[in-house]
Amino acid sequence: MRVRANLLLGGVLISAVAAIAVTAAFWTPYAPRAVNLRRRLNPPSEIHWLGTDEFGRDVLSRLMAGAETSLTVAAVTVLVAMLLGVLIGLLAGFFRGWTDRALMALNDALLAFPGILLALGLLTVIGPSKWGIVLALGLAYAPAVARVVRGSVLSLREREFVEASRALGNSEAYTLWRHVLPNCVSPLTVLATSMFGWVILSESALSFLGLGVPPPAPSWGNMLATARPYLETATWLSIAPGVMIALCLLGTNLLGDALRDLLDPRN
Repeated sequence: MRVRANLLLGGVLISAVAAIAVTAAFWTPYAPRAVNLRRRLNPPSEIHWLGTDEFGRDVLSRLMAGAETSLTVAAVTVLVAMLLGVLIGLLAGFFRGWTDRALMALNDALLAFPGILLALGLLTVIGPSKWGIVLALGLAYAPAVARVVRGSVLSLREREFVEASRALGNSEAYTLWRHVLPNCVSPLTVLATSMFGWVILSESALSFLGLGVPPPAPSWGNMLATARPYLETATWLSIAPGVMIALCLLGTNLLGDALRDLLDPRN
């Protein structure tokens, strides 16, 4: 019952945010970057449902466009982290020896830094941009994926079906691709779901610090940053992006919990 509730609620939340992001790609009530100083810092009304910001831009339109930006960054970042982490984990866990030692030494060196600090360091070098933050966060989260994959591969490489594939004369690459990788899908699915929420939070934090998506392009993080000076006089500026980030985190955590229980072979 708990699994069904988590799956349903998490799916509804993430689907709703995704629907907003898709809609923003084709339509928003106003142009997200259109400046109108005559309507500067207007409170929520029937004309601007979530009010306007310090430049008179419609907050709802920027929130919708920010959903598109934040979800795109999160999805591509998770894909980059998964590709890099899976490749490193498969090679290290399956071939062992010097391959494992070399790759895990590099992986452990990256894991020694908290992900957000590693991303901060990379962004100071490559500069703040939409795709820069994808690369920085992808490299920051890949070591965690590599650890999960390596652990799964180590438990699979001596199993009977792997030995049978070798006995049939299949190459190591074929055995790795055909028999080992598919058995890593379950833990990777759960990890990718949870990682999606972590990346949204990290992207928002970096954008808040001015190292993410640069203005005037909207993202939830830089919307919070620009709202900081107006917390007392225009509270609505910070509420909307903060609620969206919280809903995304709640949805991905619920989905991750439900998938972990559904894919657990002991259940």
